[in-house]
Order: sequence, then C-alpha cells, then structure tokens
Amino acid sequence: MRIGELSRRTGVHAHLLRYYEAQGLLRPGRGPSGYREYTDEAVLTVTQIRKLLDAGLSTQEIGALLPCATGSAPDLLPCPELLDLLRGRLRGLDERIDTLVRSRRALHDYIDATERRVPRPVPECAPALAEPTRA
Repeated sequence: MRIGELSRRTGVHAHLLRYYEAQGLLRPGRGPSGYREYTDEAVLTVTQIRKLLDAGLSTQEIGALLPCATGSAPDLLPCPELLDLLRGRLRGLDERIDTLVRSRRALHDYIDATERRVPRPVPECAPALAEPTRA
C-alpha cells in the first residue's frame, strides 16, 4: 500500500509517517515508480508507535524498544535493557511532576498572600499586569 492508504488506515498524517521513516521506525519498500510501498504490518507498527508516543517515549527510545514490541497494545518483551529504559523515563516524568507540584504550590502561596494583602490591584500595577509575560 502507498503512504496515503497507510495514512487512511491508521489516521496518521502522511508527513508524520515520513518522519517515522526518517527516524528509522518505518522501513517501506519502493515500488518501480519510486513510491513508498508499505506492507500490512506497517499498520500494526504505526499503531505501536502512536501508543508508545502517548506513553511519553521519544522516537529514539521507541526505535530501541520497537523490536521488543508485539501486538497493538503493544506488549513488550521483558528484557532488562527495556525495563531500564522504561523505568528511567518514568523517573524523569516523576521528577517533572514533582517540579510542577512545587511550582503550583508556590503560585498558590503567592496568590493567597497577595489576596490577603490587597483586595484588588493597586492602580500603579494595573498597566504592568495587562499583558502578562511567560518565562
């Protein structure tokens, strides 16, 4: 099947399929005309890629563990290297969540302290608050 058919069958845009190919996640053949030709197995591979991306894995990480994936869930073979990769990714997510929770707590504290001090914005502050900046 060509890329348009794979896109229709998986719901993934053709530009993302080409990106997955560039990342080494998909390996289509080439027809006589030079067009990409995908097997039916590519549908399963794209489904696996999408689900692993949803789990927060990078395309590089997916490339390392895709050979260990079976089925559309995907099910992963329990090899130590794979588990180390997944545990490392989970640790990173936990650290980011902890940072976000601390930031959220600090913002709540600033809001609470500010609301206790002044019931409404001081006129001199109002122009500066019209367009908040993001850091």
